[in-house]
Amino acid sequence: MTVRAGALDTAAPRVPAVGRRRSAEARLGYLMVAPAVLLLILLIAYPFLMSLYMSLTDEYVGTPGRFIGLGNFVYLLHDDVFRQTAINSVLYTVVAVGVKTVLGIVLALLLYALPWGSRLFRGVILLPWVIPTALSTLAWWWMYTPPYSVVNWMLMRLGVISQPILWLSDPAWARIGIIVVNVWRGLPFYAITFLAGLVAIPRELFEAAETDGAGPLVQFRAIILPLLRPILSIVVMYSTVFTIADFEIVFILTRGGPMNMTHLFSTLAFQVGLVSTFIGRGAAITLFIFPVLAVASFFILRLVRAGEEYA
Repeated sequence: MTVRAGALDTAAPRVPAVGRRRSAEARLGYLMVAPAVLLLILLIAYPFLMSLYMSLTDEYVGTPGRFIGLGNFVYLLHDDVFRQTAINSVLYTVVAVGVKTVLGIVLALLLYALPWGSRLFRGVILLPWVIPTALSTLAWWWMYTPPYSVVNWMLMRLGVISQPILWLSDPAWARIGIIVVNVWRGLPFYAITFLAGLVAIPRELFEAAETDGAGPLVQFRAIILPLLRPILSIVVMYSTVFTIADFEIVFILTRGGPMNMTHLFSTLAFQVGLVSTFIGRGAAITLFIFPVLAVASFFILRLVRAGEEYA
């Protein structure tokens, strides 16, 4: 029995040229993404898994850690300092993010309505966000610290206070002081981001609203706020993550004092894990940030979806 060569050629499967091209593009795509995936594994996934492992041990500097399960977490839940730190972190994040959101929208509206010198003002406003955090926080520490407190001198000159305030020694004022610095530093990011959203809104919408007799408040509620909602949700979520994990501002200004009233999760983890060398317990403190962020993200996304359904 003889088989013609042509029959063999027609029977053999052939990969279409389009399929080969797509396969090559897919391999190239994986190759391009590989460095980013490798960095994520080395800088995020590996440290997270190591922190999770150490949080389940009683690791101490100079001694091998033993597996103790959830022992560190149980200890922290019964620790007064940690409970106070949790309250501090939530209060610090909620107040700072809320104030930055309100002031950011107001500042963006002012910049949007500014008829002259807008580029100059936008550049000046960005300075607090551009300056390194440690450097600007040291300047605030100098402005807060008596007897050369510039803040006290200004407030007394304006007649707001009659005697100097112990900004970094009094627990209540220390809380206010670190929140003020966080707001001062993060406000430019809010303002510029909201300003970009305002510029993207079609001008015809405002003209139509003015034709219908809508005032500024009605335009803000019916046009600006609904269209800024996606940007607002992203900025608030981004700021929440970085605010609750803040370290430099609190560490430079108060180091968690006075009386542990300004400790955040990051500063307490540093104090317990590196200074006191209870590494396992310090790793457990850092992991408490994740459930707080998960709850905050859930409510923020739920609020955004509710606004979209309402719109």
